[in-house]
Amino acid sequence: MTPGKVSRVTLILALSLLLALTAEAFARSGFSVKQAQVRPEAGQLVLNAGVDFAFSNPVLEALDHGVPLTLVFHIQVRRTEAWMWEDSLVDEQWRYTIRYRPLSERYEVHRLPSSDGRDFVTRDAAIRALGDLTDQALIGLDRLDPDEDYELQIKVFLDIEELPLPLRPMAYLKPSWKLSSGWTTWPLNH
Repeated sequence: MTPGKVSRVTLILALSLLLALTAEAFARSGFSVKQAQVRPEAGQLVLNAGVDFAFSNPVLEALDHGVPLTLVFHIQVRRTEAWMWEDSLVDEQWRYTIRYRPLSERYEVHRLPSSDGRDFVTRDAAIRALGDLTDQALIGLDRLDPDEDYELQIKVFLDIEELPLPLRPMAYLKPSWKLSSGWTTWPLNH
């Protein structure tokens, strides 16, 4: 091989490695709904769900510098055989925020619009708590037809609109800020 061909081959190999590492980094960021369980309690269905949050490095860096992050849990209950234009029985967006408080050196998680939150010493503990939905009222049993089958749909995403104004343009343009689980569907047993 001539020296020119060697340098081109080296360049191609280096670019391939860089692309593979970048793809791997993006594959590790994102959200996924790992489990959802619904049970009857006091005349309604109650939801317990677990979400894994794999935030990208730029998002974690912003969090560690005190930028509050708002996560939206979009919850729907629909008939299994519903047409696309048919209304959902439940179509709600539950909003949670996670933020770092530098003076107390604590992470705080709370459901909006409440300002009362839970404090955590580590970022990982706060993120785990953020992904743990426990005993959330979903729908009254009297609204479900016993002869119909229903499904629960959950989507979780980072709300870019809630970021501080100077960060929004970058968040719109960079894929590392577009974090979402996509829709996950679970059969609803009632």
